[in-house]
Amino acid sequence: MHGKKTVLLGVTGSIAAYKAVELASALIKKDLDVVVVMTEAATRFVTPLTFETITKNPVSTELFSRERPYEVEHISLAKRADVFVVAPASANFIGKYAHGIADDLLTTVAMAVTAPVLIAPAMNSAMYSCAANTANMQLLKARGCAFVEPAEGLLACGDVGVGKLADVDTLVSAILKALYPKKDFLGKRVLVTAGPTRERIDPVRFLTNRSSGKMGYAIAEAARDRGAEVVLVSGPVSLPSPAGIRVVDVESTQDMLDAVLKEFESCDCAIKAAAPADFTPEEVSGHKIKKTGADGMVLKLRRTPDILAALGGRKGSRVLCGFAAETRELEAYATEKLRRKNLDLIVANDVSRADAGFGVDTNRVTVFSADGSIAEYAGTKREVADFVLDEVAKILLAREGHRDA
Repeated sequence: MHGKKTVLLGVTGSIAAYKAVELASALIKKDLDVVVVMTEAATRFVTPLTFETITKNPVSTELFSRERPYEVEHISLAKRADVFVVAPASANFIGKYAHGIADDLLTTVAMAVTAPVLIAPAMNSAMYSCAANTANMQLLKARGCAFVEPAEGLLACGDVGVGKLADVDTLVSAILKALYPKKDFLGKRVLVTAGPTRERIDPVRFLTNRSSGKMGYAIAEAARDRGAEVVLVSGPVSLPSPAGIRVVDVESTQDMLDAVLKEFESCDCAIKAAAPADFTPEEVSGHKIKKTGADGMVLKLRRTPDILAALGGRKGSRVLCGFAAETRELEAYATEKLRRKNLDLIVANDVSRADAGFGVDTNRVTVFSADGSIAEYAGTKREVADFVLDEVAKILLAREGHRDA
């Protein structure tokens, strides 16, 4: 097996464990070495012998096994991994891994792994979407773990919803991507903006919007994984700061403009996925505005600085990509914004859609380019992030080729 890449496959206690057998078989056919670690609960669904027969490797299940010559097994297993995949991953495993609990062989191995980590959840839809599991996944994503999102369909419990383990082809594709990652942004410096801004009315009130920052954070993480040095200028969000990325936290649109202009000069490209407020109060009260018994109150607003237009006016040879969140006439508004703000690309999405709006983990986008080309994509925000970066990379490569000619 010398020279083969090793997939360390963790299997947890889920009915979807049977799909891990098919996954192991598919990986063997890709000429990969597969080593399996199972939780005790996983062995209730599939026997270790099944995996051993397919992989031709012993399966590890116990933290204190004495069946093999002495070695610190969780360390030796971790060192073998070129990629660590947990499929299916239960809510229990995700929660323990997120909080550093290592009370069985699989979680102990997880603590020791230094290879890329890929997690494929499988569970009831209510468990998957509950606040605790969502927070745990966000924490792991911020630490650099990649997720293969579950599919929607009929679950083992009889419910219909999100929670089915992703299909084997999707899992294999994600594993191969982790083993042989793109590094097309190596040596590039990428500026990304994300989230909303807040425009203060008084010390306790502000104007803002529904942007969660998820799209911008996904782009920053994808650029990092493709080799870029990334600076992320972020408005107020509830997302943890991504590992390996310099984050500049801002509050107002003016704050974001100041930070972006400071970072822009040394960047190769800027991707402005933030949703800064378009208006700010003309006057900000130094004290909380009290109810006075009047029927209403008039709040006078003025326009905030146009960050994207400011960058468009000074972009030079840099690649500049903007976003257009619309609810109607997507192409007309997006292409007009592309031209008016001197962009190379604009990513447009209809935020009135359930699968593309604020706060969700999926997106459906149309990318309009200054050269007239149009490309569409739908998927998780991380998948969309890579798609956007593919389009940016085409322009970067073309410009570098032009300079070399």
